Amino acid sequence: MFFIGITIIFLLFLLAISFGVFLSQPSKDQPALVFNKPKVSIDMSVFDSEQFKNLQEFSEMEMQYSYTAITRDNKQETGFISAVSTEEAKTILAGMGLTVTQIKEAEMGRDNPFTPYYQQSILPVIKTK
Repeated sequence: MFFIGITIIFLLFLLAISFGVFLSQPSKDQPALVFNKPKVSIDMSVFDSEQFKNLQEFSEMEMQYSYTAITRDNKQETGFISAVSTEEAKTILAGMGLTVTQIKEAEMGRDNPFTPYYQQSILPVIKTK
């Protein structure tokens, strides 16, 4: 009887709450939404100014290339050079008096960026008797 009484009181409480929620209406004094269109004017005369006409273009991004070349003394030389393209890198190297045997774009970065640069390796000490 006790549990049935508690269950009935709980259900009546839930019924009163649900009627209070579902039968309520919104308040009548809600503010009206007002959209004020901003007054924007774009001045296109800037494109006709001398300062705009004297702007310079961005330079192209240079890539780094690793090369293997032969010098005039028939010695093999390896190194890195920065240029916009492989053709320009070959032209620069030819201007330095080098005959290019191999040129390729240098690989930047690491395979796993989450490994630390300096990692201490601790070797276990093995005692022999």
